[in-house]
Amino acid sequence: MFTGLITDIGEVLKVERPHDLRARIATSYDIATVPLGASIACDGICLTVTDTGTDPRGWFEVEISAETVSKTNIGDTGWAPGTRLNLERSLRVGDELGGHIVSGHVDGVARITGMEEIDGSTRFTIEAPEALARYIAPKGSIALDGTSLTVNAVDGASFDVNLIPHSKQVTTWGARKVGDRLNLEIDTLARYVARLSQMS
Repeated sequence: MFTGLITDIGEVLKVERPHDLRARIATSYDIATVPLGASIACDGICLTVTDTGTDPRGWFEVEISAETVSKTNIGDTGWAPGTRLNLERSLRVGDELGGHIVSGHVDGVARITGMEEIDGSTRFTIEAPEALARYIAPKGSIALDGTSLTVNAVDGASFDVNLIPHSKQVTTWGARKVGDRLNLEIDTLARYVARLSQMS
């Protein structure tokens, strides 16, 4: 479980494809505190740490199934070396829940269709998959590449989110551009509300 508050920007050091995809990711986390089996959200994808080390930066390795690759934006780039990723360690008892509950299970891939600078902040217009549009509501929460964001406005399958300068600096959002594809996870509460409405 995660909160959608990014705590580091990692960098893909290398990838291998023996069967599934294996990626080594550099991080500023204290590797001594990252045990094997730990869960780390990488661009919103909950992945299990299979190895760690330092060379000279701290790094961890994860294995990603072919199904996960096909259902996320990993399939676009294959996470080529140099790719920067939003990272978040799993929520621990006593941690502040500053964003919203994020599972790390990506529901689909969205696309940036517009960007507008407004008083230093950036308004991003995002197009979601049609099947997920009904779960996205104004002032609701959504996770994009692991970042907890508030939906400002909705128009069909398109919606807007705002990123303040600080958020762009401490995440990969500062390098985003029109056409980029994003891992999207809908709000868990919205999922259950939709299910209840179907049952009633």
